[in-house]
Amino acid sequence: MKKISIVALATLMIMGSMFTSCEALKNTNNAQKGAGIGAVGGAVIGGILGNNLGKGGKGALGAVLGGVVGGVAGSVIGNKMDKQAREIDAALPGAEVVRVGEGIKLVLNENAVRFDTNKATLTATAKANLDKLVPVFKEYPDTDIIIYGYTDNTGTAAYNLKLSASRAASVKSYLASKGVSSARFQTTGLGIADPIASNETVDGRSQNRRVEFAITANEKMIQEAKAEVKN
Repeated sequence: MKKISIVALATLMIMGSMFTSCEALKNTNNAQKGAGIGAVGGAVIGGILGNNLGKGGKGALGAVLGGVVGGVAGSVIGNKMDKQAREIDAALPGAEVVRVGEGIKLVLNENAVRFDTNKATLTATAKANLDKLVPVFKEYPDTDIIIYGYTDNTGTAAYNLKLSASRAASVKSYLASKGVSSARFQTTGLGIADPIASNETVDGRSQNRRVEFAITANEKMIQEAKAEVKN
């Protein structure tokens, strides 16, 4: 399973955020300090790492890192995400599964999720691959999933933005039709933004035509993790 090693960098950023936040936290109690540092740390990590890794905080990585809970509760959530990530990787080996922070970034490229040219219609191959994810998503119902659609740079930016949004919506609709709660999903089209390969080659454009998922803990999982820590 492919991973991004950012634990050390994330830790340094959290420490930095603690120092910059200490004036605002002087008059709070210990519990409030912890909550404040967690929120600031998550925002800093999500924004800075999102920019450094090419997402500008807008894509799946930014969403995952921006939702950091932190502390022991965050570790509990992280352990659950570890297991889910391994199951996703086993179910769909061709996907890029990135376990980072307290969530999962999942990238499905053109080989995994194909669309008809200039359409948002899922091909049979795309449906077959999404079918492999359904059991895992159902096994972990306490996660929220944001689906991001991307295109290559063929055509106008405005056209591709609309097309990418429609493709992300198609993925959501299909997963919902297979019994995954639609309430868990949000969709966003980012068009030609954030290319992961050169648009100057056929292969590069193929890589850029992708769907990404940001999988994070929902409120129920967060509260259960906090309760587990207290017990």
